[in-house]
Amino acid sequence: MAVNQEHLAARSGRVRPRPDSSRLRRLGMDLRRDRYLYLLALPGSLFFLIFKYVPMWGMVISFQNYSPFAGITGSDWVGLEHFRRFFSNPEFFTLFRNTMAINLMSLVLFFPSPIVLSLMLNESRSVFYKRLVQSIVYMPHFLSWVIISGLTFLLFAKGDGLVNKMLVSLGAERIDVLTDPNAFWLMLTIQSVWKECGWGTILFLAAMASIDPGVYEAAKIDGAGRIRQMWNITLPAIRSVIVVLLILRLGHMMDVGFEQVFLMYNGAVSQVAEVFDTYVYRVGIQQAQFSYSTAAGLFKSVVGLILVIAANWIAKKMGEDGVY
Repeated sequence: MAVNQEHLAARSGRVRPRPDSSRLRRLGMDLRRDRYLYLLALPGSLFFLIFKYVPMWGMVISFQNYSPFAGITGSDWVGLEHFRRFFSNPEFFTLFRNTMAINLMSLVLFFPSPIVLSLMLNESRSVFYKRLVQSIVYMPHFLSWVIISGLTFLLFAKGDGLVNKMLVSLGAERIDVLTDPNAFWLMLTIQSVWKECGWGTILFLAAMASIDPGVYEAAKIDGAGRIRQMWNITLPAIRSVIVVLLILRLGHMMDVGFEQVFLMYNGAVSQVAEVFDTYVYRVGIQQAQFSYSTAAGLFKSVVGLILVIAANWIAKKMGEDGVY
């Protein structure tokens, strides 16, 4: 009788129902059963928690006149003052132009390159040759941008660069790629393609490996050649992977890569090399304008979030799975 009264009281809203003990017990059993998997995921979870989510609290200083001595709680609140100052700065349009130009060039030239390379490797019938090429194209990914920038200077330096020495020996004129503003964006894109193209093939090759070989055999019987099989079988099979990676790539349209641009930066190309990342470093670190530089960084993040949401919505409307 007491149990029925408690149940009626819970249904009427006067008493909160007790938590389902069977559900808690089931959760405990799942945690105990998969404890090693959760333990394996713990370092990655802690990394994102400590270095990605906890620092988000610092974005509040973009709405303050932050002082390291007063701290976040003691600094004066100024609202959107730093954002108004950032958008009215004459350098804003130069930063936006350079950042978008480099990313659009990367989107057009760099993003398709792992797909093309994956299709070429997938068509190889020699397992040894395929693995050899994969190993070779993977290696640049493990080189730092410092090494890649050093190699670029050794190759294209106007005075004693290897390429210019070869041109002089052939009777041609020297080229000055490193200080040519017209070649700077293309040089960055070529560096990115050489460094990351091979590493980007991992997901595409994994998706291609899941395709049923019988589909290719049926296409051969129907008279389809290699190009037709690639177009009608391979590409549709990896379309979902391409869409997801494209959506994630659009989220980084305001990010160029600080290390790469900073190492290749020089006075001759400053008008085309100054991007949001280098600007935040120059203003925030070198000039100690912490609140102003945080506002610029928050603008980048908001634009990236909007692009991801918009691209995911468009992908959903076109019948793709999207990211979420």
